[in-house]
Amino acid sequence: MKIVLNGETREVAAATLAEALEECGFTGRVATSLNETFVPTTLRAGQALTDGDRIEVVAPMQGG
Repeated sequence: MKIVLNGETREVAAATLAEALEECGFTGRVATSLNETFVPTTLRAGQALTDGDRIEVVAPMQGG
C-alpha cells in the first residue's frame, strides 16, 4: 500500500503503524502521528493503516 511518511510517498507491506515504523527502519524512541492525530507507542501495534495514510515521525534530538 502507498503511504506518505514524513512528506515522502512510500510503498509498504505493513498493515499497522508499528509494522510500518519497523519496515522503514525507525527504532528507539519516536513520536508518531497518523493523519495529523498523535498515536501513543502503546497503540501503534493496533493502529491499522489504509492506502494514502499520512504518517509523521519525530525523533528527539540531543544537544542545545
